[in-house]
Amino acid sequence: MAEQDAALNYPFSGAAAGTGAAGRWKRYLPERIIKGVLFVCSIVSIFTTIGIVSVLVFEGALFFQEVSIVEFLTSTRWTPLFLSKNFGVLPLVAGTMLTAVGAMFVALPLGLLSAVYLSEYAPDVVRQVVKPVLEVLAGIPTVVYGYFALLFVTPIIQGIFSDTPQFNALSASIVMGIMILPMVSSLSEDAMRAVPRALREGAYALGSTRLEVSTRVVIPAALSGIVAAFILSMSRAIGETMIVTVAAGAKPNFTLNPFEGVQTMTAYIVSVSLGDTPTGTLEFKTIFAVGLSLFVITLAMNLVSQYVVRRFREVYE
Repeated sequence: MAEQDAALNYPFSGAAAGTGAAGRWKRYLPERIIKGVLFVCSIVSIFTTIGIVSVLVFEGALFFQEVSIVEFLTSTRWTPLFLSKNFGVLPLVAGTMLTAVGAMFVALPLGLLSAVYLSEYAPDVVRQVVKPVLEVLAGIPTVVYGYFALLFVTPIIQGIFSDTPQFNALSASIVMGIMILPMVSSLSEDAMRAVPRALREGAYALGSTRLEVSTRVVIPAALSGIVAAFILSMSRAIGETMIVTVAAGAKPNFTLNPFEGVQTMTAYIVSVSLGDTPTGTLEFKTIFAVGLSLFVITLAMNLVSQYVVRRFREVYE
């Protein structure tokens, strides 16, 4: 009886419920589509990464079946394309680290000082103009940077140090530092601006100057973000290709002298990938061994960056 009374009192309840469910389904359909698209994009990126790593590991394993990994990691001669073959990757690693560290000597101080100015000193009008102009440097093609280093920076260095060869690590390092300057500056400035304004106001209330607030309050509070920016910029410098290919040379030289020509890991991969080396040969497999080594180095730096961010992160309520 109760069910009959309910049916008599609410004759359209079933239809209303069905209409409500259909309405809700139509209402949330765009959200579900967007969720599905985002899920597919994330899956594609994951499988792409897995595919890249799988190729590097598989081809690298084939290379190390013919070449001792001890020789690869300890020998100081790299001549896989010569008649007398040597497979020591240390000259390529030395060249990569030499140019990357040199770039950081240019980018870190300039980028950090630029970030301090934009975050603590620049008026809003100036910041809105200077920051986009600074970030324009990141949009310049790297091959342009390479020829800028070869045709402009190198002659200046040769005018100061006459014995400097045309291809050298110093000019590549300087221009690479200019290239990654926007990354250091932008990421560091974002970390500084994330520091609560209450910390600045408290320091000013105690009589601190703007310089003291910047160096003793803001930078320590944003240290994790600044260090992460430094490490990520270092990874970017290690993976740079065209600048070092054009300006640093193609000589695998085991040296730490920035005035000499060197060959980096990325430059070697480019030189072998041009098509002159037959596919499937041991010489061709060297690019996967070098690529795997480069992947391990950049992965280690990214892991260090994540550790630093977690270890020194300041959480403000």
